Amino acid sequence: MMFKQLSHKSAKVTQSIVLIILLLTGMSTMPALAVIKSFKKAADGVTFTLDKGLMKVLIRKDDIIEVEYTIFDALETKPSLVVNNKWLQHVPYQVTDGRAEVVITTSKLKVKINKATNAITYTDLKGNVITAEDNDNKSMTPATIAGISTYNVTTQFNSPKDEALFGLGCHPLDSMSINYKGRNQDLAIKYLTGAIPVMLSTKGYGLMWDNYSASNFYGGEADNTKFKYVSESGKQVDYFFFYGPGFDHIIDLYRTTTGRAPMFGKWAYGLFQSQDRYLSEDEILSVKDNYRNNHIPVDVIVQDWYYWDPLPIGSHVMKPERYPHPQKLIDALHAANLHAMISIWPVFGKGTPNYDALDKMGGLTDITWDNVVTHTFDTYYDAHNPKARELYWDQARDSLIKRYGWDAWWIDQCEPDNGALLDARRQSNFAIGKGIDYFNTYSLQHTKGVYEGWRRDIPGKRAFFLVRQSFAGEQRNASTLWSSDIECTFHDFKDQVPQGINACTSGIPYWTSDIGGYHYHWKPADWSQPDKRELFTRWFQFGTFCPIFRIHGKGERAIFSKNWDENTRSILLNFDKLRYRLMPYIYSLAGRVTKDNYTIMRSLAFDYRGDVNVYGIPDQYMFGPAFMVNPVTEQLYTSSDAAKKAKARQVYLPAASKWYNFWTGELLDGGQTISAAAPIEILPLYVKAGSIIPMGPDVEYATEKPNSNIELRIYPGADASFKFYEDENDNYNYEKGQSATFTLNWNDKTHKLSISDTKGHFPGQLKNRTFNIVMVKGTHGSDVALTAKADKVVKYAGKAIVVAL
Repeated sequence: MMFKQLSHKSAKVTQSIVLIILLLTGMSTMPALAVIKSFKKAADGVTFTLDKGLMKVLIRKDDIIEVEYTIFDALETKPSLVVNNKWLQHVPYQVTDGRAEVVITTSKLKVKINKATNAITYTDLKGNVITAEDNDNKSMTPATIAGISTYNVTTQFNSPKDEALFGLGCHPLDSMSINYKGRNQDLAIKYLTGAIPVMLSTKGYGLMWDNYSASNFYGGEADNTKFKYVSESGKQVDYFFFYGPGFDHIIDLYRTTTGRAPMFGKWAYGLFQSQDRYLSEDEILSVKDNYRNNHIPVDVIVQDWYYWDPLPIGSHVMKPERYPHPQKLIDALHAANLHAMISIWPVFGKGTPNYDALDKMGGLTDITWDNVVTHTFDTYYDAHNPKARELYWDQARDSLIKRYGWDAWWIDQCEPDNGALLDARRQSNFAIGKGIDYFNTYSLQHTKGVYEGWRRDIPGKRAFFLVRQSFAGEQRNASTLWSSDIECTFHDFKDQVPQGINACTSGIPYWTSDIGGYHYHWKPADWSQPDKRELFTRWFQFGTFCPIFRIHGKGERAIFSKNWDENTRSILLNFDKLRYRLMPYIYSLAGRVTKDNYTIMRSLAFDYRGDVNVYGIPDQYMFGPAFMVNPVTEQLYTSSDAAKKAKARQVYLPAASKWYNFWTGELLDGGQTISAAAPIEILPLYVKAGSIIPMGPDVEYATEKPNSNIELRIYPGADASFKFYEDENDNYNYEKGQSATFTLNWNDKTHKLSISDTKGHFPGQLKNRTFNIVMVKGTHGSDVALTAKADKVVKYAGKAIVVAL
């Protein structure tokens, strides 16, 4: 008995020792919490000295907080590539030192810092939690990547089960992503993979991580109760917190931090006609003639790559045998009221003067692209080198852009793409530092150089850049993101819809895709086949309601093409005309993008954040304040089982509104899912009750006619407001105040329309206009065509009036 008791005690001691060993070894693998030892208040924020490192909470505005954290003895002082706000004005705030926490209070927020863990909780002034860092919150972990000694940097937040998370950029091959709650996302920019480190939450906040290395977002940590953002390299954690609570205000704060998007010329909101690729001057002129002679609306014709063939890439030469008169070509397009865009790459083949000049001044990287055309390894210039950016712009300006008067620049291949050799990118030495720390910002810096050069050297013409990659802040460089070289399939089309929504939710206001897809197994699709006609028709309908409207890809697919039967062509024409009839609406929204930091292509959470039913819908969105767009991404007519498929799609009508069917005028209650008719002729399109939509006349290009006659469609059922914007349609005089607005307000109870005084002035401004007011009811005021008889015709001369209806 005694022996048994001794054995039992011995076993208990052994177990205790084992337990202690396990705890000690376990503790060595767990991140140690950094305890606050002291803090110091300054005009811009509070610096916390930790037992391991430093943290600073910067009060950028009363609803913008920046958090910096490092395990080192000092925080980084080098300027951000993403943030261009100098924060010259300091914001009043108070600091309260409590027993367990330090509380920073602004006029809109309380920022509570736990002394034991340095975890930050963000609340409103009443103490309601907006979001909170996890106790295991900010960390830096030693790592060796591609032979480089660095630190993984992580932030981790608590995430309630009813939270939805949007943004993080455009990922063209990511099937049906929309809500990142419970899912992960690779955020290393490479071919067909994007990254914009901006995320918005339905809990009313946004986050932006100011780190440029390859990163990952993990949206379902700890049984879906946490999320974390991990960057593979960095010397500190650095993120911004934006408090909305509405998505529009979050985006406003993001662009207040990183820069406003400038206006494009009005032409840029019309149709772009592009093809991979036009091979000669004569071919481009024939496209011009076929559009104009057939009276098909279009604004831009695009010259894609390898116009320099057989010269090396980067020569910036239009091969004279195929383009003998570049200046006459551009002049002919301009004479036909068409704008011209050309593709110029950031890659250089050896044996060109441009390559040699960049090489001589140290402006090339060691990153090469295995050229799919010539199978040579061509070299990227260093977009992080200010002098190289300047020389790059000078070369393109003098060779092509300013020399011939091109109107827009297609900036392709700006990842930089070196295939699977990602370690080579990490090891590369940019002028600013190692590639591992900077390659996600290549496109940001590349567009910075060409935008600044354009603004300086081509002052009277608004810049427009179409780019294959984007990053936070790139909107300030007049950049439109397109979703790259997707395939001509229904599957790929279906993927693009949520990608466009999330790209715009990431703060980049202008997004587009290649209507029809770029390639079909790297060859042109046979656009004469019924299945490809159906695909193109559906994609074109979607493209009509994207911020930028572009046809592009392999194979002839212009609206005048003989590949289309007459029924297909008539559908394409109807949507093309609808886009142009909506130009007053679209251009006014573009004015709001620049003036008010607005978002045109809107996740349903922008307007219906309180409706949990919208959180998981990947293929419905608002286009401005009025239209809910519901693309048809299923093959309903030409699949093998088409006869069994209903020619309809499911549409959820958000509960906070009533909805008009745009095509029929039928009024439906919100809060229900309907089977919406989707014959090939239409895209299910609903207008929110309480909307005002200004529609212009039929035109063949965006500036053909002034807005002197406007059909003003009013969708009753709720109060409505719309701000009408106009300017000179090009140049930057609007930045000097030369633009005009007036506001249309509908009072649903009194049935009165108020039109405000016109505010502002610009050269050529209309003094008088006519409003043909249409109260939508049933088929009256529905569909694309001009409404035969207005309910009231009103003359407006810029002075406030009230119209009873």
